[in-house]
Amino acid sequence: MFRQVRALYDGASVAVYQAYSPEIAEAALRAGTFVEPFGMARMTWIKPSFLWMAYRSGWGTKPGQTRVLRVHLARDGFEWALARGVLSHYQAGFHESEAAWKQSLVGAPVRIQWDPEQTVTMTARPQVRSIQIGLSGDAVRRYVNEWIVRLEDVTAEMQHVRDLARTSVEAAEAELPVERPYPISDELAAKIATTPGVHPPR
Repeated sequence: MFRQVRALYDGASVAVYQAYSPEIAEAALRAGTFVEPFGMARMTWIKPSFLWMAYRSGWGTKPGQTRVLRVHLARDGFEWALARGVLSHYQAGFHESEAAWKQSLVGAPVRIQWDPEQTVTMTARPQVRSIQIGLSGDAVRRYVNEWIVRLEDVTAEMQHVRDLARTSVEAAEAELPVERPYPISDELAAKIATTPGVHPPR
């Protein structure tokens, strides 16, 4: 399986996606970060892949996920999260043992999960994996209070891509955000189990 951190990013920030109810989304857009009724005590999952968010939220139509937000994070915050990530599932050959993996989960503020990437027709690409990053505890507090640069509501953008895909895959793909390989160190790439040798220099 091919695993690579890909995202829409520039020199200062990197974009991830979340989908919420209008109540949470509108409060966040007004405040410029997440505020009540957003729950700080729960694990919150951020996704750099636009298409994985489209799949997870049903193109922004599932109950509680009707407003899709593009969250621009400071790159140092994003990298802080990756550096503290622990794989959410035991992987033979990667972990020393299942017991060692379980021990690594204790107190870890970040979970890393690799799921099949999607196409604009919502067909899974089982050999290409997309990263999801689960934040809890201190990571959520940092996310909300320190890392967020700005928020955008991209629900209409996402549904426009969905509508295009019904008649032209090519037209829909042309409207996708440009997600490029995100540059991380070899040490960090190994820690989160990316495919070796695919990360460009900074």
